Amino acid sequence: MAGNPIFQRLDLLTGPAAVAILQRSRVAVFGLGGVGSWAAEALVRSGVGDMTLVDNDVICITNVNRQLQATTRNVGKAKATELADRLADLNPRCRLNPVQKVYEPDTADSFDLGGFDYVLDCIDSISNKIDLILRAHAAGATLFASMGAAGKLDPTRIKVASIWDTQGCPLARIVRRGLRERGFAGDFPAVYSPEVIPPAASTNVACGTHKCFCPEFTPTGGGEHKDWCATKKIINGSAVHITATFGMFLAGLVLQDARERAAGLPIA
Repeated sequence: MAGNPIFQRLDLLTGPAAVAILQRSRVAVFGLGGVGSWAAEALVRSGVGDMTLVDNDVICITNVNRQLQATTRNVGKAKATELADRLADLNPRCRLNPVQKVYEPDTADSFDLGGFDYVLDCIDSISNKIDLILRAHAAGATLFASMGAAGKLDPTRIKVASIWDTQGCPLARIVRRGLRERGFAGDFPAVYSPEVIPPAASTNVACGTHKCFCPEFTPTGGGEHKDWCATKKIINGSAVHITATFGMFLAGLVLQDARERAAGLPIA
Protein backbone atom coordinates (compact mmCIF):
# COMPACT_ATOMS: atom_id res chain seq x y z
CA MET A 1 0.00 0.00 0.00
CA ALA A 2 2.82 2.38 0.78
CA GLY A 3 3.86 2.05 -2.87
CA ASN A 4 0.38 2.78 -4.22
CA PRO A 5 0.59 6.00 -6.27
CA ILE A 6 -2.81 7.09 -4.95
CA PHE A 7 -1.17 7.74 -1.60
CA GLN A 8 2.16 9.12 -2.80
CA ARG A 9 1.58 12.58 -1.33
CA LEU A 10 0.50 11.19 2.03
CA ASP A 11 3.47 8.85 2.02
CA LEU A 12 5.76 11.86 1.56
CA LEU A 13 4.07 13.61 4.48
CA THR A 14 3.74 10.86 7.07
CA GLY A 15 6.21 8.22 5.88
CA PRO A 16 5.51 4.72 4.58
CA ALA A 17 5.20 3.18 8.04
CA ALA A 18 2.23 5.38 8.91
CA VAL A 19 0.54 4.65 5.59
CA ALA A 20 1.09 0.94 6.19
CA ILE A 21 -0.59 1.25 9.59
CA LEU A 22 -3.58 2.96 7.98
CA GLN A 23 -3.78 0.21 5.39
CA ARG A 24 -3.90 -2.43 8.13
CA SER A 25 -6.40 -0.51 10.23
CA ARG A 26 -10.03 -1.43 10.64
CA VAL A 27 -12.17 1.66 11.11
CA ALA A 28 -15.85 1.88 11.99
CA VAL A 29 -17.80 5.08 11.40
CA PHE A 30 -21.10 5.24 13.24
CA GLY A 31 -23.40 7.86 11.75
CA LEU A 32 -22.93 8.84 8.11
CA GLY A 33 -24.44 12.29 8.07
CA GLY A 34 -22.84 15.69 7.78
CA VAL A 35 -19.86 14.71 9.94
CA GLY A 36 -19.40 10.98 9.46
CA SER A 37 -19.63 10.95 5.67
CA TRP A 38 -16.75 13.42 5.34
CA ALA A 39 -14.63 11.65 7.93
CA ALA A 40 -15.12 8.35 6.11
CA GLU A 41 -14.10 9.76 2.74
CA ALA A 42 -11.03 11.49 4.15
CA LEU A 43 -9.86 8.21 5.68
CA VAL A 44 -10.45 6.18 2.53
CA ARG A 45 -8.51 8.81 0.58
CA SER A 46 -5.76 8.35 3.18
CA GLY A 47 -5.36 4.63 2.63
CA VAL A 48 -7.45 3.02 5.38
CA GLY A 49 -7.78 -0.59 4.32
CA ASP A 50 -10.99 -1.70 6.02
CA MET A 51 -14.01 0.44 6.85
CA THR A 52 -17.42 -0.36 8.29
CA LEU A 53 -20.07 2.27 7.58
CA VAL A 54 -23.03 2.21 9.95
CA ASP A 55 -26.27 4.12 9.43
CA ASN A 56 -29.86 2.91 9.04
CA ASP A 57 -31.11 6.13 7.50
CA VAL A 58 -32.06 6.93 3.93
CA ILE A 59 -31.16 10.08 2.05
CA CYS A 60 -33.52 13.03 2.36
CA ILE A 61 -33.45 16.08 0.11
CA THR A 62 -32.58 18.14 3.21
CA ASN A 63 -29.34 16.15 3.52
CA VAL A 64 -27.93 17.48 0.25
CA ASN A 65 -26.63 20.70 1.80
CA ARG A 66 -24.09 18.91 4.01
CA GLN A 67 -23.89 15.14 3.56
CA LEU A 68 -21.28 13.91 1.12
CA GLN A 69 -23.18 11.03 -0.46
CA ALA A 70 -26.48 12.91 -0.76
CA THR A 71 -27.49 14.24 -4.18
CA THR A 72 -30.76 15.21 -5.79
CA ARG A 73 -30.66 11.91 -7.69
CA ASN A 74 -30.40 9.44 -4.82
CA VAL A 75 -33.06 10.66 -2.41
CA GLY A 76 -34.65 7.68 -0.67
CA LYS A 77 -31.60 5.43 -1.05
CA ALA A 78 -29.61 4.07 1.88
CA LYS A 79 -26.89 6.40 3.16
CA ALA A 80 -24.52 3.53 3.97
CA THR A 81 -24.61 1.86 0.56
CA GLU A 82 -24.55 5.13 -1.36
CA LEU A 83 -21.47 6.25 0.53
CA ALA A 84 -19.79 2.86 0.10
CA ASP A 85 -20.37 3.02 -3.66
CA ARG A 86 -18.71 6.43 -3.80
CA LEU A 87 -15.75 5.38 -1.66
CA ALA A 88 -15.12 2.25 -3.72
CA ASP A 89 -14.10 4.47 -6.64
CA LEU A 90 -11.51 6.27 -4.51
CA ASN A 91 -9.63 3.27 -3.19
CA PRO A 92 -10.60 -0.06 -4.77
CA ARG A 93 -8.36 -1.90 -2.30
CA CYS A 94 -10.32 -0.69 0.71
CA ARG A 95 -12.69 -3.33 2.10
CA LEU A 96 -15.99 -1.54 2.61
CA ASN A 97 -18.77 -2.93 4.77
CA PRO A 98 -21.94 -0.81 4.66
CA VAL A 99 -24.34 -1.68 7.49
CA GLN A 100 -27.92 -0.44 7.19
CA LYS A 101 -28.65 -0.63 10.87
CA VAL A 102 -29.11 1.83 13.70
CA TYR A 103 -26.62 1.55 16.54
CA GLU A 104 -28.53 1.35 19.82
CA PRO A 105 -28.36 -0.83 22.95
CA ASP A 106 -30.62 -3.43 21.33
CA THR A 107 -28.31 -3.84 18.32
CA ALA A 108 -24.98 -3.18 20.02
CA ASP A 109 -24.10 -6.86 20.42
CA SER A 110 -24.12 -7.29 16.64
CA PHE A 111 -21.04 -5.05 16.40
CA ASP A 112 -17.66 -6.47 17.40
CA LEU A 113 -16.22 -3.18 18.59
CA GLY A 114 -13.07 -4.89 19.82
CA GLY A 115 -12.35 -5.88 16.22
CA PHE A 116 -11.84 -2.26 15.17
CA ASP A 117 -8.66 -0.27 15.58
CA TYR A 118 -10.58 3.00 15.45
CA VAL A 119 -14.19 3.83 16.21
CA LEU A 120 -15.56 7.20 15.10
CA ASP A 121 -18.70 8.31 16.89
CA CYS A 122 -20.76 10.60 14.68
CA ILE A 123 -24.13 9.66 16.16
CA ASP A 124 -26.85 12.23 16.83
CA SER A 125 -28.90 10.29 19.38
CA ILE A 126 -27.59 11.05 22.87
CA SER A 127 -28.52 7.70 24.42
CA ASN A 128 -27.02 5.74 21.53
CA LYS A 129 -23.95 7.96 21.53
CA ILE A 130 -23.28 7.33 25.21
CA ASP A 131 -23.81 3.60 24.78
CA LEU A 132 -21.34 3.46 21.87
CA ILE A 133 -18.74 5.41 23.84
CA LEU A 134 -19.04 3.07 26.82
CA ARG A 135 -18.86 -0.10 24.76
CA ALA A 136 -16.08 1.04 22.43
CA HIS A 137 -13.93 2.09 25.37
CA ALA A 138 -14.59 -1.20 27.17
CA ALA A 139 -13.66 -3.11 24.01
CA GLY A 140 -10.29 -1.37 23.77
CA ALA A 141 -10.88 0.43 20.48
CA THR A 142 -9.37 3.87 19.97
CA LEU A 143 -12.36 6.20 20.06
CA PHE A 144 -12.77 9.66 18.60
CA ALA A 145 -16.13 11.39 18.99
CA SER A 146 -17.94 14.31 17.44
CA MET A 147 -20.02 16.56 19.62
CA GLY A 148 -22.59 19.06 18.33
CA ALA A 149 -21.89 20.43 14.85
CA ALA A 150 -25.29 22.02 14.28
CA GLY A 151 -25.98 25.64 15.06
CA LYS A 152 -22.45 26.76 14.15
CA LEU A 153 -21.05 29.09 11.49
CA ASP A 154 -17.45 29.87 12.46
CA PRO A 155 -15.07 27.00 11.60
CA THR A 156 -12.21 28.67 13.46
CA ARG A 157 -14.00 27.94 16.74
CA ILE A 158 -13.78 24.16 16.26
CA LYS A 159 -11.48 22.42 18.73
CA VAL A 160 -10.30 19.04 19.98
CA ALA A 161 -10.14 18.31 23.69
CA SER A 162 -10.66 15.59 26.23
CA ILE A 163 -14.38 15.04 26.63
CA TRP A 164 -13.95 16.23 30.21
CA ASP A 165 -12.37 19.52 29.08
CA THR A 166 -14.95 20.49 26.47
CA GLN A 167 -16.63 23.81 27.16
CA GLY A 168 -19.61 25.65 25.75
CA CYS A 169 -21.08 22.67 23.86
CA PRO A 170 -24.53 21.63 25.12
CA LEU A 171 -24.27 18.15 23.61
CA ALA A 172 -20.88 17.53 25.21
CA ARG A 173 -22.28 18.64 28.56
CA ILE A 174 -25.11 16.11 28.31
CA VAL A 175 -22.70 13.38 27.23
CA ARG A 176 -20.39 14.10 30.16
CA ARG A 177 -23.29 13.91 32.57
CA GLY A 178 -24.50 10.64 31.08
CA LEU A 179 -21.02 9.12 31.28
CA ARG A 180 -20.63 10.15 34.91
CA GLU A 181 -24.00 8.64 35.77
CA ARG A 182 -22.80 5.35 34.29
CA GLY A 183 -19.53 5.41 36.21
CA PHE A 184 -17.32 6.02 33.19
CA ALA A 185 -13.79 6.91 34.27
CA GLY A 186 -12.09 6.78 30.88
CA ASP A 187 -11.20 9.49 28.43
CA PHE A 188 -11.24 10.16 24.70
CA PRO A 189 -10.72 13.11 22.34
CA ALA A 190 -13.84 14.97 21.29
CA VAL A 191 -14.31 17.42 18.44
CA TYR A 192 -16.52 20.31 19.49
CA SER A 193 -17.22 24.01 19.13
CA PRO A 194 -18.19 26.44 21.88
CA GLU A 195 -19.89 28.72 19.37
CA VAL A 196 -23.54 29.47 20.10
CA ILE A 197 -25.71 31.40 17.68
CA PRO A 198 -29.49 31.86 17.90
CA PRO A 199 -31.49 30.07 15.19
CA ALA A 200 -32.58 32.36 12.37
CA ALA A 201 -35.86 30.50 11.88
CA SER A 202 -38.30 28.29 13.73
CA THR A 203 -37.08 24.80 14.57
CA ASN A 204 -40.56 23.44 13.81
CA VAL A 205 -40.09 22.05 10.31
CA ALA A 206 -42.99 19.57 10.32
CA CYS A 207 -40.77 16.50 10.46
CA GLY A 208 -42.85 13.35 10.60
CA THR A 209 -45.99 15.06 9.27
CA HIS A 210 -47.52 15.12 5.81
CA LYS A 211 -45.45 18.26 5.16
CA CYS A 212 -42.17 16.51 5.92
CA PHE A 213 -39.58 16.36 3.13
CA CYS A 214 -38.23 12.99 4.29
CA PRO A 215 -38.76 9.79 2.29
CA GLU A 216 -41.67 7.56 3.25
CA PHE A 217 -39.56 4.46 3.76
CA THR A 218 -36.41 3.03 5.29
CA PRO A 219 -33.94 0.54 3.77
CA THR A 220 -35.83 -2.28 5.50
CA GLY A 221 -39.08 -1.33 3.81
CA GLY A 222 -42.34 -0.04 5.21
CA GLY A 223 -43.32 3.48 6.12
CA GLU A 224 -41.59 3.93 9.43
CA HIS A 225 -39.08 6.57 8.35
CA LYS A 226 -41.42 9.48 9.03
CA ASP A 227 -42.20 7.99 12.43
CA TRP A 228 -38.48 7.99 13.26
CA CYS A 229 -38.12 11.50 11.91
CA ALA A 230 -40.99 12.68 14.09
CA THR A 231 -39.11 11.65 17.24
CA LYS A 232 -36.68 14.52 16.72
CA LYS A 233 -37.74 17.19 19.19
CA ILE A 234 -35.71 19.95 17.56
CA ILE A 235 -34.22 20.30 14.10
CA ASN A 236 -31.17 22.56 14.26
CA GLY A 237 -29.74 24.39 11.31
CA SER A 238 -26.39 23.20 9.97
CA ALA A 239 -23.88 24.10 7.27
CA VAL A 240 -21.48 21.95 5.29
CA HIS A 241 -18.36 24.00 6.03
CA ILE A 242 -18.87 23.20 9.72
CA THR A 243 -19.98 19.57 9.57
CA ALA A 244 -17.28 18.72 7.03
CA THR A 245 -14.63 20.37 9.19
CA PHE A 246 -15.77 18.30 12.17
CA GLY A 247 -15.35 15.22 9.99
CA MET A 248 -11.90 16.30 8.85
CA PHE A 249 -10.85 16.84 12.46
CA LEU A 250 -11.87 13.26 13.23
CA ALA A 251 -9.97 11.91 10.23
CA GLY A 252 -6.98 13.99 11.25
CA LEU A 253 -6.99 12.42 14.70
CA VAL A 254 -6.75 8.98 13.10
CA LEU A 255 -3.87 10.05 10.84
CA GLN A 256 -1.98 11.68 13.68
CA ASP A 257 -2.43 8.59 15.81
CA ALA A 258 -1.14 6.36 13.01
CA ARG A 259 1.90 8.58 12.53
CA GLU A 260 2.66 8.52 16.25
CA ARG A 261 2.39 4.76 16.29
CA ALA A 262 4.69 4.52 13.30
CA ALA A 263 7.23 6.74 15.02
CA GLY A 264 7.04 4.69 18.20
CA LEU A 265 5.85 7.70 20.16
CA PRO A 266 3.68 7.22 23.24
CA ILE A 267 -0.02 7.40 22.51
CA ALA A 268 -1.96 9.68 24.87
